[in-house]
Amino acid sequence: MTSTDDKTYFNVRLEFDRDKLDRTIFEAIEKGIPGYSCSVESNNLTVANRNPEFLKVLNGALVNNCDGSILAKILAWIHGENIDSYIGADIFTKYVGMKRFRQFFLGNTEEVLAGLRENLSKVDPKIRDMRFETLPFRAVDEFDYPAIAEMINADNPDIIWVSLGAPKQEMFMARLKPYLKRGVMFGYGAIFNFNAGGAGNVRRAPKWMLRLRLEWLHRALEQPKKNIPRYWGFIKILPGLIIQERKKVKAARKASASH
Repeated sequence: MTSTDDKTYFNVRLEFDRDKLDRTIFEAIEKGIPGYSCSVESNNLTVANRNPEFLKVLNGALVNNCDGSILAKILAWIHGENIDSYIGADIFTKYVGMKRFRQFFLGNTEEVLAGLRENLSKVDPKIRDMRFETLPFRAVDEFDYPAIAEMINADNPDIIWVSLGAPKQEMFMARLKPYLKRGVMFGYGAIFNFNAGGAGNVRRAPKWMLRLRLEWLHRALEQPKKNIPRYWGFIKILPGLIIQERKKVKAARKASASH
């Protein structure tokens, strides 16, 4: 099950209608259809436009959200549409706060998982009895996907949160999907750390920076060696992407006018 009527932006399928994104996820859960959802920001967008295999992974998702406010503004300008980002951290908080799903937390470290269980259990006490499992550190092709899926299938979760870091977690989810009986996977990386009550070494931006849409700056300052090269990689390909996207929009409008 993948959506076929949503647009591509910079060659990647993105859903900017928040209600439609939620409905797609909830429908898959209700029907027991396995799948995955990717949170698309500048880094995995850059990788996708350089790596056809990874682009196929992103576009094979049930639905993808746009995780970058600047990315959303650029696309809104090009398309002349009133669109905005739907941040993965906010989706995570929203779905946990609904207290309606059985969830499985996969990846990251024992320390972060312990803090995550403790912190999320304050939101939904049922989470204390849900599964929190680490994964061995290895290349994405080296995981034992049938064994991992067997562990998840035995728990029968609605949602599987995966924290391996992009683009590894997206490729992991695509490889794991064929072995799952049901459940929607979300590759949300550092969000485990954001919600672990101080465990680990990654924090989400303070509220004032979130209000000003400066979370990208906080990430750059907190992990400069990791994030600044990623941002620079996006900046380098951005002019070409903009030219390509504007040509696509112009052609679509011309075709629409001819009808």
